[in-house]
Amino acid sequence: MDHDQRTFEELVAEGASVPTEGWDFSWFEGRATEERPVWRYAESMAGRLGRARAALDLQTGGGEVLDFALGAAPHPPRLTVATEGWPPNVAKATALLRPRGVAVVAAPEDAPLPFADAAFDLVVSRHPVWPRWAEIARVLEPGGTYFAQHVGPSSCYELVEYFLGPQPEDNRNARHPDHERAEAEAVGLEIADLRAQRLRMEFHDIAAVVHFLRKVIWMVPDFTVEAYEDKLRALHERIRAEGPFVAHSTRHLFDARKPAA
Repeated sequence: MDHDQRTFEELVAEGASVPTEGWDFSWFEGRATEERPVWRYAESMAGRLGRARAALDLQTGGGEVLDFALGAAPHPPRLTVATEGWPPNVAKATALLRPRGVAVVAAPEDAPLPFADAAFDLVVSRHPVWPRWAEIARVLEPGGTYFAQHVGPSSCYELVEYFLGPQPEDNRNARHPDHERAEAEAVGLEIADLRAQRLRMEFHDIAAVVHFLRKVIWMVPDFTVEAYEDKLRALHERIRAEGPFVAHSTRHLFDARKPAA
């Protein structure tokens, strides 16, 4: 049966049952879309890895992006390490990355990195929860690079505010690239490049909304189907009547360097 013809209850039940481990978004094919930044982060990351000697991937998720980038890199680094803080993702990333010789280290996002000073010439990250700039600068060797794609301010806030109502300006601007530039420069990093994009997202059914909010848990932190059933049902009817729910993600690309000694 085409998912567009299924009932609210059937769609919600599907969205609530799909596993959320890792950062594989292939389940959304045909039911949600998101534009991609023009800089093509994973491909660019592969080029950086191909020139690195020792690389660290912070908050790797299920390891999918690092796995792709290592596979596309012309010459993988001699040493590659990844960190991840969520236990289900640690297991998933370990299974995926072990064949590439990558060690996955269980490390909470808010704890100091368990590595020596100046251990890496390249640190990468796609969508870190928060960039811990002092730690990034500490583990980079002089002349090393931090190359990352961050989530920007007010990302997908059309959906967030549908469920939570208008958010304070401090929340909306918490991930602003200008703020992050200042934080990076405050620990001695030099910004070689910083670019930002606002990208269209579309949710074509309520199952996609439910799965998205279960997977990206910081969007609506207290989300459960039961707690938000009325809003979910109203959104389901709106999508049926008007077409996809449109939101916008924001992304920015950081290329920061630690000055050479």
